[in-house]
Amino acid sequence: MEKIIDENKQGESLILDNKEGNQRKLFIESYGCAMNFSDSEIVASILSEQGFNTTQTLEEADLVLVNTCSIRDKAEQTVRKRLQEYNAVKRINPKMKVGVLGCMAERLKTKFLDEEKIVDLVVGPDAYKDLPNLLSEVDEGRDAINVILSKEETYGDVSPVRLNSNGITAFVSITRGCDNMCTFCVVPFTRGRERSRDPQSIIEEVNDLWNKGFREITLLGQNVDSYLWYGGGLKKDFANASDLQKATAVNFAKLLELCAKAQPKMRIRFSTSNPQDFTLDVIETMAKYDNICKHIHLPVQSGSNRILKEMNRLHTREEYFELIDNIKRIIPDCSISVDLIAGFPTETEEDHQDTLSLMQYVKYNFGYMFTYSERPGTLAGRKMEDDVPEKVKKRRLSEIIKLEREHSAMNTRAHLNKTVEILIEKASKKSDEQWSGRTSDNTVAVFPKEHYKVGDLVDVLITDCTSATLIGKAVGYSKNN
Repeated sequence: MEKIIDENKQGESLILDNKEGNQRKLFIESYGCAMNFSDSEIVASILSEQGFNTTQTLEEADLVLVNTCSIRDKAEQTVRKRLQEYNAVKRINPKMKVGVLGCMAERLKTKFLDEEKIVDLVVGPDAYKDLPNLLSEVDEGRDAINVILSKEETYGDVSPVRLNSNGITAFVSITRGCDNMCTFCVVPFTRGRERSRDPQSIIEEVNDLWNKGFREITLLGQNVDSYLWYGGGLKKDFANASDLQKATAVNFAKLLELCAKAQPKMRIRFSTSNPQDFTLDVIETMAKYDNICKHIHLPVQSGSNRILKEMNRLHTREEYFELIDNIKRIIPDCSISVDLIAGFPTETEEDHQDTLSLMQYVKYNFGYMFTYSERPGTLAGRKMEDDVPEKVKKRRLSEIIKLEREHSAMNTRAHLNKTVEILIEKASKKSDEQWSGRTSDNTVAVFPKEHYKVGDLVDVLITDCTSATLIGKAVGYSKNN
Protein backbone atom coordinates (compact mmCIF):
# COMPACT_ATOMS: atom_id res chain seq x y z
CA MET A 1 0.00 0.00 0.00
CA GLU A 2 1.22 3.50 -0.79
CA LYS A 3 1.65 5.87 2.10
CA ILE A 4 -0.91 8.62 2.59
CA ILE A 5 -0.21 9.84 6.11
CA ASP A 6 1.78 8.72 9.10
CA GLU A 7 1.15 5.11 9.97
CA ASN A 8 -0.26 4.33 13.43
CA LYS A 9 -1.31 7.93 13.95
CA GLN A 10 -4.26 8.01 16.35
CA GLY A 11 -7.32 10.11 15.63
CA GLU A 12 -9.42 11.04 18.61
CA SER A 13 -13.06 11.98 18.24
CA LEU A 14 -13.83 15.64 17.79
CA ILE A 15 -16.90 16.72 15.83
CA LEU A 16 -17.65 20.21 14.64
CA ASP A 17 -21.43 19.78 15.07
CA ASN A 18 -22.89 17.02 17.23
CA LYS A 19 -26.53 16.36 16.50
CA GLU A 20 -29.06 17.67 19.01
CA GLY A 21 -31.24 15.01 20.57
CA ASN A 22 -28.76 12.16 20.16
CA GLN A 23 -28.42 10.28 23.46
CA ARG A 24 -25.84 7.57 22.77
CA LYS A 25 -22.07 8.15 22.83
CA LEU A 26 -19.60 6.94 20.19
CA PHE A 27 -15.84 6.81 20.77
CA ILE A 28 -13.95 6.19 17.52
CA GLU A 29 -10.21 5.95 16.85
CA SER A 30 -8.38 5.55 13.57
CA TYR A 31 -5.01 4.01 12.76
CA GLY A 32 -3.08 3.82 9.51
CA CYS A 33 -3.62 5.73 6.30
CA ALA A 34 -5.77 8.77 5.54
CA MET A 35 -8.39 6.52 3.94
CA ASN A 36 -9.13 5.11 7.40
CA PHE A 37 -9.51 8.60 8.87
CA SER A 38 -11.83 9.52 5.99
CA ASP A 39 -13.83 6.31 6.50
CA SER A 40 -14.24 7.11 10.21
CA GLU A 41 -15.93 10.36 9.22
CA ILE A 42 -18.36 8.35 7.06
CA VAL A 43 -19.05 5.99 9.97
CA ALA A 44 -19.68 8.92 12.34
CA SER A 45 -22.17 10.36 9.85
CA ILE A 46 -24.05 7.06 9.48
CA LEU A 47 -24.21 6.56 13.26
CA SER A 48 -25.27 10.16 13.85
CA GLU A 49 -28.53 9.18 12.15
CA GLN A 50 -28.81 6.28 14.62
CA GLY A 51 -28.70 8.46 17.74
CA PHE A 52 -24.93 8.60 18.35
CA ASN A 53 -22.81 11.67 19.03
CA THR A 54 -19.07 11.30 19.43
CA THR A 55 -17.16 11.68 22.66
CA GLN A 56 -13.46 12.01 23.48
CA THR A 57 -13.95 10.21 26.80
CA LEU A 58 -13.63 6.46 26.43
CA GLU A 59 -15.23 5.67 29.79
CA GLU A 60 -18.57 7.32 28.90
CA ALA A 61 -18.95 5.63 25.50
CA ASP A 62 -21.82 3.28 24.65
CA LEU A 63 -20.02 2.14 21.51
CA VAL A 64 -16.26 2.03 20.91
CA LEU A 65 -14.97 1.56 17.37
CA VAL A 66 -11.37 1.27 16.20
CA ASN A 67 -10.63 1.71 12.50
CA THR A 68 -7.69 -0.53 11.78
CA CYS A 69 -4.69 -0.95 9.51
CA SER A 70 -3.05 -4.16 8.27
CA ILE A 71 -0.19 -2.66 6.29
CA ARG A 72 2.48 -3.67 8.81
CA ASP A 73 2.64 -6.05 11.77
CA LYS A 74 3.43 -3.12 14.09
CA ALA A 75 0.12 -1.48 13.14
CA GLU A 76 -1.81 -4.63 14.06
CA GLN A 77 0.02 -4.99 17.39
CA THR A 78 -0.81 -1.38 18.27
CA VAL A 79 -4.52 -2.04 17.69
CA ARG A 80 -4.43 -5.28 19.70
CA LYS A 81 -3.01 -3.42 22.71
CA ARG A 82 -5.71 -0.80 22.33
CA LEU A 83 -8.43 -3.49 22.26
CA GLN A 84 -7.12 -4.81 25.57
CA GLU A 85 -7.50 -1.32 27.04
CA TYR A 86 -11.06 -1.08 25.70
CA ASN A 87 -11.95 -4.40 27.29
CA ALA A 88 -10.53 -3.32 30.65
CA VAL A 89 -12.98 -0.40 30.58
CA LYS A 90 -15.74 -2.72 29.37
CA ARG A 91 -15.36 -4.83 32.52
CA ILE A 92 -16.30 -1.71 34.51
CA ASN A 93 -19.00 -0.69 32.01
CA PRO A 94 -20.45 -3.99 30.66
CA LYS A 95 -23.05 -2.16 28.53
CA MET A 96 -20.28 -0.74 26.37
CA LYS A 97 -19.90 -2.47 22.99
CA VAL A 98 -16.60 -2.74 21.11
CA GLY A 99 -16.20 -3.03 17.35
CA VAL A 100 -13.38 -3.32 14.83
CA LEU A 101 -13.59 -1.57 11.46
CA GLY A 102 -11.34 -1.49 8.43
CA CYS A 103 -8.61 -3.71 7.05
CA MET A 104 -7.93 -5.83 10.15
CA ALA A 105 -11.66 -6.50 10.39
CA GLU A 106 -11.63 -8.19 7.00
CA ARG A 107 -8.39 -10.09 7.63
CA LEU A 108 -8.96 -11.28 11.22
CA LYS A 109 -12.74 -11.53 11.42
CA THR A 110 -13.07 -15.01 12.92
CA LYS A 111 -10.07 -14.56 15.21
CA PHE A 112 -11.57 -11.45 16.82
CA LEU A 113 -15.12 -12.80 17.23
CA ASP A 114 -14.89 -16.56 17.71
CA GLU A 115 -11.39 -17.39 18.94
CA GLU A 116 -10.36 -14.41 21.08
CA LYS A 117 -13.87 -13.04 21.78
CA ILE A 118 -12.52 -9.52 22.30
CA VAL A 119 -15.09 -7.62 20.21
CA ASP A 120 -18.85 -7.57 19.65
CA LEU A 121 -18.81 -6.22 16.12
CA VAL A 122 -16.60 -6.65 13.02
CA VAL A 123 -17.26 -4.46 9.99
CA GLY A 124 -15.24 -4.34 6.76
CA PRO A 125 -14.50 -1.19 4.72
CA ASP A 126 -17.42 -1.67 2.32
CA ALA A 127 -20.10 -2.55 4.89
CA TYR A 128 -20.47 0.67 6.92
CA LYS A 129 -24.01 1.32 5.67
CA ASP A 130 -24.97 -1.97 7.31
CA LEU A 131 -23.95 -0.65 10.74
CA PRO A 132 -27.56 0.09 11.87
CA ASN A 133 -28.54 -3.55 11.24
CA LEU A 134 -25.37 -4.89 12.84
CA LEU A 135 -25.86 -2.74 15.93
CA SER A 136 -29.41 -4.10 16.28
CA GLU A 137 -27.89 -7.60 16.40
CA VAL A 138 -25.39 -6.48 19.04
CA ASP A 139 -28.10 -4.76 21.11
CA GLU A 140 -29.96 -8.08 21.18
CA GLY A 141 -26.90 -9.86 22.55
CA ARG A 142 -25.54 -11.41 19.39
CA ASP A 143 -22.15 -10.87 17.76
CA ALA A 144 -22.37 -9.16 14.38
CA ILE A 145 -20.15 -9.32 11.31
CA ASN A 146 -20.15 -8.00 7.75
CA VAL A 147 -16.88 -7.96 5.82
CA ILE A 148 -18.30 -8.45 2.33
CA LEU A 149 -16.35 -6.46 -0.25
CA SER A 150 -18.37 -4.46 -2.78
CA LYS A 151 -17.81 -3.67 -6.44
CA GLU A 152 -20.05 -0.60 -6.30
CA GLU A 153 -19.88 1.08 -2.87
CA THR A 154 -18.12 4.47 -2.82
CA TYR A 155 -20.15 6.22 -0.04
CA GLY A 156 -20.62 9.11 -2.45
CA ASP A 157 -24.09 9.73 -0.99
CA VAL A 158 -22.86 10.04 2.61
CA SER A 159 -21.88 13.49 3.85
CA PRO A 160 -18.98 12.85 6.26
CA VAL A 161 -18.95 14.24 9.79
CA ARG A 162 -15.53 15.89 10.18
CA LEU A 163 -13.59 14.29 13.02
CA ASN A 164 -10.54 15.76 14.74
CA SER A 165 -10.82 18.73 12.39
CA ASN A 166 -9.21 22.15 12.47
CA GLY A 167 -12.07 23.40 10.29
CA ILE A 168 -9.59 24.35 7.55
CA THR A 169 -8.33 21.13 5.92
CA ALA A 170 -10.38 18.08 4.96
CA PHE A 171 -10.12 14.74 3.14
CA VAL A 172 -12.36 14.00 0.15
CA SER A 173 -12.39 10.37 -0.93
CA ILE A 174 -12.51 9.85 -4.73
CA THR A 175 -11.74 6.13 -5.16
CA ARG A 176 -11.97 2.94 -3.11
CA GLY A 177 -10.01 -0.28 -3.43
CA CYS A 178 -7.05 -1.04 -5.66
CA ASP A 179 -6.40 -3.20 -8.74
CA ASN A 180 -2.59 -3.04 -8.55
CA MET A 181 -1.50 -6.38 -7.15
CA CYS A 182 1.82 -5.32 -5.62
CA THR A 183 3.19 -8.48 -4.05
CA PHE A 184 3.86 -6.87 -0.65
CA CYS A 185 0.45 -5.21 -0.23
CA VAL A 186 -2.75 -6.33 1.52
CA VAL A 187 -5.02 -3.56 0.19
CA PRO A 188 -6.56 -5.42 -2.80
CA PHE A 189 -7.56 -8.20 -0.37
CA THR A 190 -8.86 -5.96 2.45
CA ARG A 191 -10.41 -3.12 0.40
CA GLY A 192 -11.42 -4.91 -2.80
CA ARG A 193 -11.50 -3.93 -6.45
CA GLU A 194 -10.95 -0.36 -7.52
CA ARG A 195 -13.98 1.84 -8.21
CA SER A 196 -14.35 5.57 -8.66
CA ARG A 197 -16.85 7.98 -7.17
CA ASP A 198 -19.25 10.09 -9.24
CA PRO A 199 -17.46 13.41 -9.96
CA GLN A 200 -20.66 15.39 -9.36
CA SER A 201 -20.84 14.14 -5.75
CA ILE A 202 -17.15 15.04 -5.30
CA ILE A 203 -17.68 18.60 -6.53
CA GLU A 204 -20.75 18.95 -4.33
CA GLU A 205 -18.66 17.91 -1.31
CA VAL A 206 -15.89 20.35 -2.25
CA ASN A 207 -18.40 23.21 -2.59
CA ASP A 208 -20.01 22.28 0.73
CA LEU A 209 -16.62 22.29 2.47
CA TRP A 210 -15.81 25.75 1.06
CA ASN A 211 -19.17 27.08 2.27
CA LYS A 212 -18.40 25.71 5.75
CA GLY A 213 -15.09 27.57 5.89
CA PHE A 214 -12.65 24.87 4.82
CA ARG A 215 -9.78 26.18 2.71
CA GLU A 216 -7.86 23.06 1.68
CA ILE A 217 -8.88 19.59 0.55
CA THR A 218 -6.91 16.42 -0.12
CA LEU A 219 -8.38 14.13 -2.78
CA LEU A 220 -7.87 10.62 -1.46
CA GLY A 221 -7.48 7.18 -2.97
CA GLN A 222 -5.14 4.21 -2.80
CA ASN A 223 -4.15 5.30 -6.32
CA VAL A 224 -5.77 8.61 -7.31
CA ASP A 225 -4.19 8.64 -10.78
CA SER A 226 -6.24 5.58 -11.64
CA TYR A 227 -9.51 7.51 -11.07
CA LEU A 228 -11.92 6.92 -13.96
CA TRP A 229 -15.64 7.69 -14.02
CA TYR A 230 -17.69 6.60 -16.99
CA GLY A 231 -21.10 6.36 -15.37
CA GLY A 232 -20.24 3.76 -12.75
CA GLY A 233 -18.58 0.38 -12.78
CA LEU A 234 -15.10 -1.02 -12.24
CA LYS A 235 -12.12 0.45 -14.05
CA LYS A 236 -11.22 -2.98 -15.43
CA ASP A 237 -14.57 -3.00 -17.30
CA PHE A 238 -13.96 0.35 -19.05
CA ALA A 239 -12.91 -1.46 -22.24
CA ASN A 240 -16.51 -2.71 -22.55
CA ALA A 241 -18.05 0.76 -22.10
CA SER A 242 -20.12 2.35 -24.88
CA ASP A 243 -18.61 4.93 -27.24
CA LEU A 244 -20.62 7.66 -25.47
CA GLN A 245 -19.36 6.53 -22.06
CA LYS A 246 -15.78 6.59 -23.30
CA ALA A 247 -16.20 10.01 -24.90
CA THR A 248 -17.61 11.56 -21.71
CA ALA A 249 -15.39 9.73 -19.21
CA VAL A 250 -13.65 11.74 -16.48
CA ASN A 251 -10.07 10.76 -15.65
CA PHE A 252 -8.00 12.11 -12.76
CA ALA A 253 -6.60 15.09 -14.66
CA LYS A 254 -10.14 16.15 -15.60
CA LEU A 255 -11.38 15.68 -12.04
CA LEU A 256 -8.49 17.75 -10.72
CA GLU A 257 -9.40 20.53 -13.13
CA LEU A 258 -13.10 20.35 -12.18
CA CYS A 259 -12.20 20.77 -8.50
CA ALA A 260 -9.76 23.62 -9.20
CA LYS A 261 -12.35 25.52 -11.25
CA ALA A 262 -15.23 24.83 -8.86
CA GLN A 263 -13.45 26.64 -6.01
CA PRO A 264 -10.56 28.74 -7.39
CA LYS A 265 -9.39 29.80 -3.92
CA MET A 266 -9.58 26.34 -2.34
CA ARG A 267 -6.17 24.70 -2.04
CA ILE A 268 -6.20 21.22 -3.57
CA ARG A 269 -3.87 18.35 -2.73
CA PHE A 270 -4.05 14.68 -3.65
CA SER A 271 -2.67 11.38 -2.38
CA THR A 272 -1.51 8.80 -3.27
CA SER A 273 -0.07 8.39 -6.77
CA ASN A 274 1.34 5.34 -8.53
CA PRO A 275 4.12 5.94 -11.09
CA GLN A 276 2.64 3.47 -13.59
CA ASP A 277 -0.61 5.48 -13.76
CA PHE A 278 0.73 9.02 -13.36
CA THR A 279 0.22 10.77 -16.72
CA LEU A 280 1.54 13.93 -18.31
CA ASP A 281 -1.90 15.57 -18.32
CA VAL A 282 -1.96 15.51 -14.50
CA ILE A 283 1.34 17.42 -14.37
CA GLU A 284 0.07 19.91 -16.94
CA THR A 285 -3.17 20.44 -14.99
CA MET A 286 -1.19 21.06 -11.80
CA ALA A 287 0.90 23.68 -13.61
CA LYS A 288 -2.20 25.36 -15.05
CA TYR A 289 -3.97 26.11 -11.75
CA ASP A 290 -2.38 28.05 -8.87
CA ASN A 291 -4.70 26.49 -6.31
CA ILE A 292 -3.48 22.94 -7.03
CA CYS A 293 -0.62 22.48 -4.56
CA LYS A 294 2.81 21.80 -6.00
CA HIS A 295 3.57 18.56 -4.21
CA ILE A 296 3.40 14.97 -5.45
CA HIS A 297 3.69 11.88 -3.29
CA LEU A 298 5.17 9.37 -5.73
CA PRO A 299 6.07 6.04 -4.08
CA VAL A 300 8.74 3.97 -5.83
CA GLN A 301 9.45 1.38 -3.08
CA SER A 302 12.78 0.35 -4.64
CA GLY A 303 15.36 1.70 -7.08
CA SER A 304 16.20 -1.74 -8.47
CA ASN A 305 14.51 -2.94 -11.65
CA ARG A 306 14.82 -6.53 -10.47
CA ILE A 307 13.13 -5.80 -7.14
CA LEU A 308 10.46 -3.65 -8.83
CA LYS A 309 9.62 -6.68 -10.96
CA GLU A 310 9.51 -8.95 -7.88
CA MET A 311 7.15 -6.42 -6.28
CA ASN A 312 4.95 -6.44 -9.41
CA ARG A 313 5.46 -2.68 -9.77
CA LEU A 314 4.56 -2.13 -13.42
CA HIS A 315 7.23 0.46 -14.18
CA THR A 316 11.00 0.52 -14.43
CA ARG A 317 13.63 2.71 -12.80
CA GLU A 318 14.14 4.45 -16.15
CA GLU A 319 10.43 5.15 -16.59
CA TYR A 320 10.35 6.62 -13.09
CA PHE A 321 13.27 8.91 -13.96
CA GLU A 322 11.42 10.08 -17.08
CA LEU A 323 8.39 10.92 -14.94
CA ILE A 324 10.56 12.85 -12.46
CA ASP A 325 12.19 14.74 -15.34
CA ASN A 326 8.77 15.74 -16.70
CA ILE A 327 7.61 16.95 -13.28
CA LYS A 328 10.72 19.07 -12.78
CA ARG A 329 10.56 20.44 -16.32
CA ILE A 330 6.88 21.45 -16.17
CA ILE A 331 6.71 22.40 -12.45
CA PRO A 332 10.27 23.34 -11.40
CA ASP A 333 9.26 24.19 -7.82
CA CYS A 334 7.26 20.98 -7.23
CA SER A 335 8.23 18.93 -4.19
CA ILE A 336 8.30 15.14 -4.41
CA SER A 337 7.96 12.66 -1.57
CA VAL A 338 8.35 8.89 -1.57
CA ASP A 339 7.72 5.50 0.05
CA LEU A 340 10.69 3.10 0.25
CA ILE A 341 11.01 -0.47 1.51
CA ALA A 342 14.36 -1.82 2.70
CA GLY A 343 15.05 -5.54 2.66
CA PHE A 344 12.36 -6.88 0.35
CA PRO A 345 12.85 -10.64 -0.23
CA THR A 346 15.95 -11.46 -2.33
CA GLU A 347 17.20 -7.84 -2.16
CA THR A 348 20.98 -7.79 -2.65
CA GLU A 349 23.51 -5.13 -1.79
CA GLU A 350 23.50 -4.12 -5.46
CA ASP A 351 19.71 -3.68 -5.35
CA HIS A 352 20.08 -1.52 -2.24
CA GLN A 353 22.73 0.64 -3.96
CA ASP A 354 20.28 1.10 -6.85
CA THR A 355 17.77 2.55 -4.35
CA LEU A 356 20.39 4.94 -2.96
CA SER A 357 21.40 6.08 -6.45
CA LEU A 358 17.75 6.67 -7.37
CA MET A 359 17.42 8.83 -4.25
CA GLN A 360 20.49 10.79 -5.29
CA TYR A 361 18.89 11.44 -8.68
CA VAL A 362 15.52 12.62 -7.33
CA LYS A 363 16.56 14.25 -4.01
CA TYR A 364 13.19 13.82 -2.30
CA ASN A 365 11.73 16.50 -0.05
CA PHE A 366 10.59 13.88 2.46
CA GLY A 367 9.69 10.23 2.62
CA TYR A 368 8.17 7.29 4.47
CA MET A 369 10.77 4.55 4.84
CA PHE A 370 10.38 1.10 6.39
CA THR A 371 11.95 -2.33 6.55
CA TYR A 372 9.98 -5.03 4.75
CA SER A 373 7.20 -6.54 6.90
CA GLU A 374 5.74 -9.81 5.62
CA ARG A 375 1.94 -9.64 5.52
CA PRO A 376 -0.15 -12.83 5.55
CA GLY A 377 -2.23 -13.29 2.43
CA THR A 378 -0.05 -11.25 0.10
CA LEU A 379 1.71 -12.89 -2.83
CA ALA A 380 5.09 -12.15 -1.27
CA GLY A 381 3.90 -13.63 2.02
CA ARG A 382 2.69 -16.81 0.31
CA LYS A 383 5.47 -17.40 -2.21
CA MET A 384 8.60 -15.55 -1.13
CA GLU A 385 10.95 -16.30 1.72
CA ASP A 386 11.65 -13.31 3.95
CA ASP A 387 15.37 -14.01 3.50
CA VAL A 388 17.07 -10.68 4.24
CA PRO A 389 18.38 -10.76 7.85
CA GLU A 390 16.78 -8.20 10.17
CA LYS A 391 20.20 -6.73 10.97
CA VAL A 392 20.84 -6.12 7.25
CA LYS A 393 17.36 -4.63 6.77
CA LYS A 394 17.93 -2.17 9.60
CA ARG A 395 21.37 -1.16 8.32
CA ARG A 396 20.02 -0.54 4.82
CA LEU A 397 17.07 1.41 6.22
CA SER A 398 19.40 3.61 8.29
CA GLU A 399 21.39 4.43 5.14
CA ILE A 400 18.19 5.31 3.27
CA ILE A 401 16.97 7.52 6.14
CA LYS A 402 20.34 9.28 6.46
CA LEU A 403 20.39 10.16 2.75
CA GLU A 404 16.75 11.26 2.74
CA ARG A 405 17.37 13.57 5.68
CA GLU A 406 20.29 15.19 3.87
CA HIS A 407 18.10 15.85 0.83
CA SER A 408 15.18 17.04 2.97
CA ALA A 409 17.38 19.55 4.81
CA MET A 410 18.81 20.77 1.50
CA ASN A 411 15.33 21.27 0.04
CA THR A 412 14.17 23.08 3.17
CA ARG A 413 17.14 25.48 3.04
CA ALA A 414 16.26 26.30 -0.58
CA HIS A 415 13.31 28.36 0.76
CA LEU A 416 15.59 30.81 2.62
CA ASN A 417 15.15 34.49 1.70
CA LYS A 418 12.10 33.66 -0.42
CA THR A 419 8.50 34.75 0.14
CA VAL A 420 6.11 31.80 0.22
CA GLU A 421 2.34 31.46 0.60
CA ILE A 422 1.25 29.78 3.85
CA LEU A 423 -2.22 28.54 4.78
CA ILE A 424 -2.54 29.00 8.55
CA GLU A 425 -3.77 25.73 10.06
CA LYS A 426 -3.12 25.98 13.82
CA ALA A 427 -0.95 27.41 16.57
CA SER A 428 2.65 26.22 16.58
CA LYS A 429 3.32 23.29 18.91
CA LYS A 430 6.41 25.01 20.29
CA SER A 431 5.05 28.53 20.77
CA ASP A 432 1.56 29.85 21.31
CA GLU A 433 2.82 33.16 19.91
CA GLN A 434 3.29 31.66 16.45
CA TRP A 435 1.08 30.24 13.71
CA SER A 436 1.87 27.01 11.88
CA GLY A 437 0.91 26.18 8.32
CA ARG A 438 2.23 24.69 5.10
CA THR A 439 3.54 25.98 1.81
CA SER A 440 2.09 24.83 -1.47
CA ASP A 441 4.94 22.31 -1.65
CA ASN A 442 3.91 20.87 1.75
CA THR A 443 6.76 22.29 3.86
CA VAL A 444 5.77 23.30 7.41
CA ALA A 445 6.37 26.96 8.32
CA VAL A 446 5.96 28.98 11.54
CA PHE A 447 5.76 32.76 11.99
CA PRO A 448 4.50 35.35 14.54
CA LYS A 449 0.71 35.50 14.84
CA GLU A 450 0.25 39.30 14.69
CA HIS A 451 -3.31 40.03 13.48
CA TYR A 452 -3.66 36.96 11.24
CA LYS A 453 -6.03 34.08 11.99
CA VAL A 454 -6.53 30.39 11.21
CA GLY A 455 -7.65 29.93 7.59
CA ASP A 456 -5.81 32.99 6.24
CA LEU A 457 -3.49 32.65 3.26
CA VAL A 458 -0.44 34.72 4.13
CA ASP A 459 2.77 35.64 2.30
CA VAL A 460 5.71 34.88 4.59
CA LEU A 461 9.36 35.86 4.10
CA ILE A 462 11.52 32.91 5.16
CA THR A 463 14.47 34.06 7.26
CA ASP A 464 15.60 30.83 8.94
CA CYS A 465 14.87 27.12 9.07
CA THR A 466 15.50 23.87 10.89
CA SER A 467 16.03 20.65 8.94
CA ALA A 468 12.29 20.36 8.24
CA THR A 469 10.57 23.59 9.33
CA LEU A 470 10.65 27.08 7.82
CA ILE A 471 10.79 30.14 10.10
CA GLY A 472 9.72 33.55 8.87
CA LYS A 473 7.68 36.71 9.19
CA ALA A 474 4.40 37.58 7.49
CA VAL A 475 4.62 40.39 4.93
CA GLY A 476 0.90 40.54 4.09
CA TYR A 477 -2.09 38.60 2.86
CA SER A 478 -1.69 36.41 -0.22
CA LYS A 479 -3.46 37.52 -3.39
CA ASN A 480 -5.41 34.26 -3.07
CA ASN A 481 -6.72 35.04 0.42
